[in-house]
Amino acid sequence: MASIDRTAYPRFKRGVAMRELAEAFTPTPEEIAWAHGKTQSGQHLLALVVRLKCYQRLGYFAKLADVPAAVVDHVRGVLELPDAVVAETDADRTAKRHRQFVRERLGVKYEAVRVRAVAEQAIRSAVQTKDNPADLINVALEELVRQHCELPGYTTLDAMAASIRAEVNGGFFAMVASRPDRAERARLERMLVVEPASRRSEFDRIKTPAQAPTLSKFKERLAHLQALDAIGSSERWLAGVPPGKVAHFAGEARVANVDDMRKTGDAKRVTLLISLVHQQRVEARDEVVTMFCKRMAALHKKGRERLEELREAYRAESERLIGVFGEVLAGAREATAAAEPGQGTTPAAGDLGAGADVAEEVAERAGRLLLKTLETAGGLEESSLAHEAVSAYHGNNYLPLLDGFYRSHRPALFTLVDALKMTSTTADRSVLDAVEFIRANRDRRSEWIPQTTVHTREGQQVTLTIDVDAFATMAWRKVLRHRDRPGMLARRHLEACVFSHLAAELRSGDVAVTGSDSYA
Repeated sequence: MASIDRTAYPRFKRGVAMRELAEAFTPTPEEIAWAHGKTQSGQHLLALVVRLKCYQRLGYFAKLADVPAAVVDHVRGVLELPDAVVAETDADRTAKRHRQFVRERLGVKYEAVRVRAVAEQAIRSAVQTKDNPADLINVALEELVRQHCELPGYTTLDAMAASIRAEVNGGFFAMVASRPDRAERARLERMLVVEPASRRSEFDRIKTPAQAPTLSKFKERLAHLQALDAIGSSERWLAGVPPGKVAHFAGEARVANVDDMRKTGDAKRVTLLISLVHQQRVEARDEVVTMFCKRMAALHKKGRERLEELREAYRAESERLIGVFGEVLAGAREATAAAEPGQGTTPAAGDLGAGADVAEEVAERAGRLLLKTLETAGGLEESSLAHEAVSAYHGNNYLPLLDGFYRSHRPALFTLVDALKMTSTTADRSVLDAVEFIRANRDRRSEWIPQTTVHTREGQQVTLTIDVDAFATMAWRKVLRHRDRPGMLARRHLEACVFSHLAAELRSGDVAVTGSDSYA
């Protein structure tokens, strides 16, 4: 029996507040006059008015013995009756007549058959999507109140909800259990076999929740999803069963143990197992996508931190190169100043080669000073290498550094896109097309790959072209391309770029995962 406390079935509270007594249980002068015309004693007057006010409050006739004493005392005081008068009737026939008086005054007809029909229809409609008995009773109550029906007893509604629920669920159990073939059904039953070594069953293991989104746990969850998918096509088996029902069946299986499942009927047991597998597949998809997004965010965070570390490491080198550059400028200034008038020999007038000689002398002197400065700084080669190292991390673009962190994630990320079916929720499919492109080129080992490739799919050759300008940011484009390699893309950087944008699309909802919940 469903607990009445979990339903909206109207009933008296343990303590009735003074405000509620005044607002809900105070009879009007018209009601008092009406009751006087229907009764001949104070006892019957009090009983009739109490029944009237209780029906107005509850929607059904409560037993007088169940009415709180505070309500009876309040009505007695309003009617100005002595304290010795009690709300009782001396015969069932009188109580029946009082109920009829109340119905006539309120314009209510007592039609037990109609009331049951209304409640049954409401429950049958709701039980297709709901399973909790309390929810079913609440739906029936709402419909009965809407149609101004006198509410039946709670036990009547509870028994009706239980009966209809068992009937409908039994139909679902029979339908679902008939769909797996013999091999699939045997596979499902093996989930209940307890392994002697671990003393656990597969039924217990698939209930294990996801843990922290570390790389190792991410790989474990991907393997968990693949194992669930290998059990069978739960979508095909549960076709026609409302999602709410599936979730409830899965919840029932989740709280049960192996012994409980073995004691369950065959059809119900198979349905509960399939529902649990289906729900765990849905949750596993959500979990691996969430972990994927968090792993990509962690990679970008590590890239930014690595860039800052390199900047700090090369800060002293940057200052040294600036000093070298200052010395170069000082040498050039010294060589130029030595050739100014008054600082050296002035060429004779009409000497046409004098200007060229002065320029060559300045260039020669500047060259000697420049080479001397570079030699003092460690030589031309060492200074060039230092300049390249500092220049590589001088800007804010940390994206070239992601490759070092991405490599350990690469197998798991490709496993993810292989295990999930993703669709675009907008007209822009550029990111999903890019995912297909890198999947087609996953086995390549060359550092650079062409933007157009031929891929064999289901025995047919398909030409795939990636347009990085359609989705990649300017910072990524600078990393992916090189002016000396037109039409080519840096393969490893391209993969990191595509997975980064895929995570962003999943978080924003522009890409959905089929068969998931949070990313549906």
